[in-house]
Amino acid sequence: MLSSGSEPPRAQRTVLLLRQRAKFIPLTAKEHVMPALYPLSDEVKVDILRKLALFWDGQWFLKTVDEFGLEAAVRLNAKVRTAFGHIEMRTLLRALGKRQADDLADAIRLVDTYGEVLMGGILRADFRTVTSAQAEALIYRCAAYAGARMARLERVDQACVACETLWDAWFEVLLPDTPVTVRYPLRKGKGDPHCHFIITLSSDPDTKGHRYAQ
Repeated sequence: MLSSGSEPPRAQRTVLLLRQRAKFIPLTAKEHVMPALYPLSDEVKVDILRKLALFWDGQWFLKTVDEFGLEAAVRLNAKVRTAFGHIEMRTLLRALGKRQADDLADAIRLVDTYGEVLMGGILRADFRTVTSAQAEALIYRCAAYAGARMARLERVDQACVACETLWDAWFEVLLPDTPVTVRYPLRKGKGDPHCHFIITLSSDPDTKGHRYAQ
């Protein structure tokens, strides 16, 4: 016990001071404490982020068209998409604890997985491994193509132009030591009913990155 007239220790004085101050906090200040965040399920959060990613990409492209013109926007979009393609596969591999794909079948599985992560049901595609050295992808719904049509642009193949180098970028990361050839005989942006990509492992290193539209 403290004797009368003695001063309380510093820690005790601090506690007393805080208690005194708390008595004078206005009721209105207590009422303005922020409420908890709105509850959103993980499924809803993922759905929102998927849509925003596509809207962000689309608005970036349309504003680039307004600023620099359609042709420049198509070229710039292809460069950005290719650069981002490397980031996409590196990020996916890191998340899975992998350095690279095991083989072509695994690479196709990774691309398919990424499509599901990024777009979910927005993308309608069928990925198939034909042989150990060949696979194919059939794209029935392309959000970028659909967006270009809705915007009524003079040309609607900017996604096709980007895909000419995007698939190479993906496989450069997934199969860095393996020459890969990507062909695209069918493309929605060119008037075909769906896109068709044929991915082939090549024994000739000089063919890596060569693409043949048929």
